[in-house]
Amino acid sequence: MNAAPADQIRLLDVQSLDARLQQLAHKRRSLPEHAEIESLTKDLTQLRDLLVASQTEESDCSREQTKAEQDVDQVRQRASRDQQRLDSGAVTSPKDLENLQREIASLAKRQGDLEDVVLEIMERRESAQERVAELTERVSSVQSKIDDATARRDAAQESLDGEAASATKEREVIAGSVPADLLKLYEKLREQQGGVGAARLYQRRCEGCRLELNITEVNDVKAAAPDAVLRCENCRRILIRTSESGL
Repeated sequence: MNAAPADQIRLLDVQSLDARLQQLAHKRRSLPEHAEIESLTKDLTQLRDLLVASQTEESDCSREQTKAEQDVDQVRQRASRDQQRLDSGAVTSPKDLENLQREIASLAKRQGDLEDVVLEIMERRESAQERVAELTERVSSVQSKIDDATARRDAAQESLDGEAASATKEREVIAGSVPADLLKLYEKLREQQGGVGAARLYQRRCEGCRLELNITEVNDVKAAAPDAVLRCENCRRILIRTSESGL
């Protein structure tokens, strides 16, 4: 394959822009905010799970408290009715009177026990409410950090995308001036060789594989026509000659 020396030099410009685009893409993928957001999101998920559990506990305690208070009220009402019967003198039989007094005493004990239960539930509910408040605040704090990191990530990505768009346009212009067959070979080699399809020959060294040409290879390069498209014998990339090739 043959191509004018100037066209081959322009291929180095295309390679330089491709390398820049690769760097920008890698930088975009490697922004520290990605890891920061991922870590914070994991923390947020755990905190939300804990918050839901605490909210559920508080809700359960609320229902328990309502039920226990209803039980206390029922016992209190029953005891009140019994006391009213006792005070009214409606019960005259000694045995019935004894049974009524025993029931009133039993209800008083039952009411006391139930009130203790209510207090215990209230303490658990208060603890759950405090936990809910604490976790709510922590969730809000972590969400705020995620929002901040997301804003920083988006700003960085926007800047990198702008640079990439500019480099892409420049590449399109330069690549459009490179012969189609030469550009096709370059693209094929770039895909095969880790993103580098053309390399400069600098001081008898291929900048693609970083290996120095031996004397035979140097003589072959010297003997080649100026428009001959050369390939590195070691890495097979397109080898571009310049005034600094050391020939």
